[in-house]
Amino acid sequence: MSDTQTNETKPLRQRIAENPRPAAIWAAIGAVLIGVELGALLQAVVAVLDAFLNLIPGVTPEMVASIDSAFAAIPTLLSRDVIPNQGYWNGQQYVGTFFHLSPATAWAIRVVLVYAYAAVFLYWCWDGYKRYRAHYRDVDWTPRDDVVDRFSRHSWGKFGMVVVVFFLVMAVFAPTLGTTTAEENIMRPYSHSFNYWDNSTQSVQNITQGAANIHTGSSGAGDENVGPLTYDRYGRYHPFGTVTNGKDLFTEVVLGARVSLAIGIVSIVVSGLIALALGMLTAYYKGVLDLVTVVTSDSVQSIPTIMLLILVTTVFSRTAIAKVYDGALLIILIFSLVYWPYLWRSLRGPAFQVSEEEWIDAAKSYGQSPFQIMKKHMAPYVISYVLIYASLSLGGIIIGVAGLSFLGLGISAPTPEWGRIIADGQNYVATQSWHISLIPGICITLVVTGFNAFGDGIRDAIDPQSDGGADEAAAAGGGGA
Repeated sequence: MSDTQTNETKPLRQRIAENPRPAAIWAAIGAVLIGVELGALLQAVVAVLDAFLNLIPGVTPEMVASIDSAFAAIPTLLSRDVIPNQGYWNGQQYVGTFFHLSPATAWAIRVVLVYAYAAVFLYWCWDGYKRYRAHYRDVDWTPRDDVVDRFSRHSWGKFGMVVVVFFLVMAVFAPTLGTTTAEENIMRPYSHSFNYWDNSTQSVQNITQGAANIHTGSSGAGDENVGPLTYDRYGRYHPFGTVTNGKDLFTEVVLGARVSLAIGIVSIVVSGLIALALGMLTAYYKGVLDLVTVVTSDSVQSIPTIMLLILVTTVFSRTAIAKVYDGALLIILIFSLVYWPYLWRSLRGPAFQVSEEEWIDAAKSYGQSPFQIMKKHMAPYVISYVLIYASLSLGGIIIGVAGLSFLGLGISAPTPEWGRIIADGQNYVATQSWHISLIPGICITLVVTGFNAFGDGIRDAIDPQSDGGADEAAAAGGGGA
């Protein structure tokens, strides 16, 4: 490399090597932030792999359990072991809780610390972007700067981002946020016991989680209800109350957030990749390929979405794929099949416009392959449309997942899912057990509104001429060649 080489042509690695201090400080802070929660992150990865390990011949449940136990032993700063909230009153003080605080207080401290950690982590990410702009970027200004600035002034978009982040943190840290664990209170309640203070005998007694749940279900009024922000008769704290079978509603809601958001995000990513690939191919080759894709997408879109979801779910309900993640993988594939035409339509027009530009003809004349042309010269100009409409479509997928579970066709029990929780409590909406259906319903409304607001903010930031006109953008996206 010559000595006259300017900073604009230096690779990023060399720029960091010449000025390592800002990057080193940022990386050191990140290592600490990630390190203190490494156990939780690895456990989340292992939870994803467990479903696939169970499908491998020769892999026994005991082997999977041993792997889970090994990763569970990795210390984590914000964990149930460090800040426990499950304890009991022994007549003088709480035993087993964080600093002998009440279960409600210990749980609240853990929740606050989790969201504080998430806020610090997000600020670290933003600080990394600012350090890159200040010390390592090869130009003083890029169009991305205007996009970031416009979004920072978009109140509705920032509201959506806050809501989305709130639920994403809930999903990532679901096991930590819950007042109890899924294993103890939901999956195998009769295999776990706990101590509690018996007022009648003025002594500490022991009971299984399952037996306690029988007497603490919410199914009406009076003694048959454990409402939000209350303790049940066994001293267990329930921020959202209990469901009809006595299990903790808050724990089911946060675990349900993980299921719903995971399905929605993976589905929209797969749909977006399919739409982007087809958009590039149809815009580059046109002709018969574009015609076949148009007919296929129109055929998928002509079928009512809920009818198609019910049909495919029913047909594949007894297959091996329906057993992965209690049906989550099947639902992901279904939504990927249903939603790619909408995303493809949104970028078809812009992709055709880009394919007719002079620089595409120049790239062809220089002998670049079709893959290189689509990847380097076409995709960067249309990928923003995928991002916009993907964020706007995510809410619809979450509603669809909840709708399927409400109808009994989605995620199978005992895996928590918002739609099934709503279905379980629909008979008690007009009673004191209103919280069973209302709270997950509010969660669905908030997360869908958040994704839509976030999508609006992204759209207006990327395209300031959009004027919030989703219909106009959609019409442009569906334009012909």
